[in-house]
Amino acid sequence: MPENPIVRALALRVRRGGAEPLLTWYRPETGGRTELSVRTVANWVDKTANLLDDLGVDGTIAGPVSVAHPGHWMSLLWPLAAWQHGCGYRAGEPDGTCELVVVGPQDPQPHPGATTIACSLHPLGLGLRDLPDGVLDFSGEALAQPDAHGAVPVEASGVAWTDAAQEFDHAATGLVTPRPDRVLVRPSTPWATLAQALLGPVLGGGSAVVVEGPVEADALARLTAAERVTGPVA
Repeated sequence: MPENPIVRALALRVRRGGAEPLLTWYRPETGGRTELSVRTVANWVDKTANLLDDLGVDGTIAGPVSVAHPGHWMSLLWPLAAWQHGCGYRAGEPDGTCELVVVGPQDPQPHPGATTIACSLHPLGLGLRDLPDGVLDFSGEALAQPDAHGAVPVEASGVAWTDAAQEFDHAATGLVTPRPDRVLVRPSTPWATLAQALLGPVLGGGSAVVVEGPVEADALARLTAAERVTGPVA
């Protein structure tokens, strides 16, 4: 397999319609909203994959951030960047095989034996300050990287994703149901959220509106109408 099927599909969408919306993220309780086009998502993935190359990471990446914040747009980028760089992604705490750990902004601490990167989870991607020694700021490190696209070949049977309940190889990531419409996603488990919010739309040519946190039913209905959601709630 020359490259992960999601990575290949995202690159194809950039060529066919990079300006189209792909991922819109909301957190109503804070007023946060971020809209990312196909090209913007791809640029963040490219920069993050290039950061992995710069750090010399070529093994498994652990993402506790995907468990704590499965629907945030920063969390959703990391598996794609890992796959583009030929790595596996583990949604959860690291085990002894993980070379890099991706955490959120709440009291980030370095993980022994692994590079640790903290995501600000800011709607606009602003960075973190005053991090402890041994913890890198994701935004600052990634934005300093070139957005040149390069994908590392992977084995179809190589492990792409693991979490507490399941494991998928690279070939299986491309078997997610394609979504050609615009779907509303309420985050649940890390894999289900990733599949509904990013993988399905990338494969099917659609887009997703992800709404994190508590929201009243009438407010959600207004948001759904304003965002012109055409698919079912995922």
